[in-house]
Amino acid sequence: MKQRKFFGTDGIRGKVGAGKMTPELALKLGWAAGRVLSRNGTQKVIIGKDTRISGYLFESALEAGLSAAGLNVLLLGPMPTPAVAYLTRTFRAEAGVVISASHNPYYDNGIKFFSTDGSKLDDAIELEIEAELEKPLVCVESHLLGKARRIDDAAGRYIEYCKGNFPADQTLKGLKIVVDCAHGATYHIAPNVFRELGADVIAIGDKPDGLNINDKVGATAMAKICETVLVEKADLGIALDGDGDRIMMVNRHGAVVDGDQILYILAVDAQKRGILNGGVVGTVMSNLGLDIALQALDIPFVRSKVGDRYVMEMLKKNKWRIGGENSGHILNLDHGTTGDGIIAGILVLAAMRRQNASLEQLTESMKMLPQVLVNVRFEGSSNPLDSEAVKLAKADVEQQLGARGRVLLRKSGTEPLIRVMVEGDDHPQVLAHANRIADAVKAAC
Repeated sequence: MKQRKFFGTDGIRGKVGAGKMTPELALKLGWAAGRVLSRNGTQKVIIGKDTRISGYLFESALEAGLSAAGLNVLLLGPMPTPAVAYLTRTFRAEAGVVISASHNPYYDNGIKFFSTDGSKLDDAIELEIEAELEKPLVCVESHLLGKARRIDDAAGRYIEYCKGNFPADQTLKGLKIVVDCAHGATYHIAPNVFRELGADVIAIGDKPDGLNINDKVGATAMAKICETVLVEKADLGIALDGDGDRIMMVNRHGAVVDGDQILYILAVDAQKRGILNGGVVGTVMSNLGLDIALQALDIPFVRSKVGDRYVMEMLKKNKWRIGGENSGHILNLDHGTTGDGIIAGILVLAAMRRQNASLEQLTESMKMLPQVLVNVRFEGSSNPLDSEAVKLAKADVEQQLGARGRVLLRKSGTEPLIRVMVEGDDHPQVLAHANRIADAVKAAC
């Protein structure tokens, strides 16, 4: 595979106004993508975005570039990433574009594409777009320019789609749920979905101002929702990230239920209903407790590299349906083509209703091993993981942990971070090991 210059594992992402994420590149990217997609018969492209202030800038630039290539554009406004994938299919558009940096702060942004079937673009097409970016921008004749229009009922369409994934003979009446929208793209959708299914909803993180996305709220900052669940005496909490493709949950005691536990709930529910059709795909970051719990139920479990792209690849390879990451990207191919926080939450709630069980009861058979993740920021082109001191620290910790523990060091695919993960039986020991390796990484930066 040819080395990519612009596209990463999840589209293009970076700090606004620097590197890749500039107005000039967005304009050229829209044009280049339009040129490539039009060769495959594309007539229209959908654009959605999250709530960060730079979304207006990149939306306009992409729209201009696509129009210059002769493609028509449908504008959705703020819309969750999985909603763009869904609406790309329902509008029979040949491509969808999402302007979002997911869980990153407001000063970052990103651009990623979906194909007509709601899946991410093939590597070959992304490489074609990159090749086109190297060419000078040439506008089509005026009579061939693409047109743009806004879709006013996009949110309503997606709300109805989400509700359709909950059993028609069930209701959420009697459940009190805290929904944290991270001041992101789900702010006008998620609370309405759960309310219309009958729940008493307390919404937080639902007042975006362009600058507060993911700021001390959402799936990457769980303290606020844990506190709110306890104060409001709610039955559970659902926390989404800025673009709505990630979910974390909270039980009534204020304890976090992460992506691994959600995968366990969905797999067990599917097995009970006879529709599991295979096993579960996790990642190298998935807790060893998930592996052990699934083994006890004779449910196959395999690990992919980190990233929902790689989880999807392994699901397709094994012809399985359920997979995801402990960070909350949950894929269920019976209910969508990409990770969807709202849908995952609905499926957990459906399992609760079917089994007449609370969230904590659904997870009590899965024992999570202590796992510590330390992020070390680094700059420059050198790789701290090549340091002999880091390698020695890792090897020594692995020897001490033995068979009941793991060490994983990796570069983040979306941020300039080295992620240090240590897992074992004893939390203080695991924490000490993680900090020791992190200190070695810092020294090597």
